[in-house]
Amino acid sequence: MYGSYGYGASSLLYNFSYILVIIGALLCMGASALVQSTYKKYARVRSMSGMTGAQAAMEILRRNGITDVQVQHVPGNLSDHYDPRTKTVNLSDSTFGSTSVAAIGVAAHECGHVCQHYTGYVPLSIRSAIVPAANIGSKLGIPIVMIGLIIGFTPLAEIGIWVFSLALLFQLVTLPVEFDASHRALGMLTEYGILSDEEIGHTRKVLSAAAMTYVAAAASTVLQLLRLVLLVNGGRRSRR
Repeated sequence: MYGSYGYGASSLLYNFSYILVIIGALLCMGASALVQSTYKKYARVRSMSGMTGAQAAMEILRRNGITDVQVQHVPGNLSDHYDPRTKTVNLSDSTFGSTSVAAIGVAAHECGHVCQHYTGYVPLSIRSAIVPAANIGSKLGIPIVMIGLIIGFTPLAEIGIWVFSLALLFQLVTLPVEFDASHRALGMLTEYGILSDEEIGHTRKVLSAAAMTYVAAAASTVLQLLRLVLLVNGGRRSRR
């Protein structure tokens, strides 16, 4: 009788935990839809300077005395990123040749990461250092937990939770890195006269929407971690 009750409670908890996964997925989809719609809206607003995203990026790098970073075009939509290994600001199809305030904002954001790198911004250094551990956590954390639950070995499942926590740590460290890059971008665009005050307001909306994708990703990872903790605790109680 007690075994049957434990199994039923465990099964109910397992099913309930999926709600957390669904909530996390909805948050990420909502954030993605927001950034796409916001970018699309302001991609139609041409900057008064007429500069392209690539030209704005090169101007920002020049103003900061950074001469060993190249601005290059990469395929894709909003696949923009700064690669410190190759010292390249990689701008996507939607950014590189566009003269919109959205494109200039995204290009400036990536240059914000360049400035972080060259000024030794601590959160960026921490994020770069934990990338290997975070990759391990995201790939192996959940499988280790599930194996521990299947074979009924709780200590292994608990190790899996700690391993998965490395992925969450990466997500949390990413937040100040991204917010700071946007803050730097807006400041430089204003200081260097690349965008007007009104255009800065538009660009701020684009960068704020983009930042929400990182917030949603972190929230989703927190919910996934909570799910794992609930499953492990539920499995422990069902075996008592």
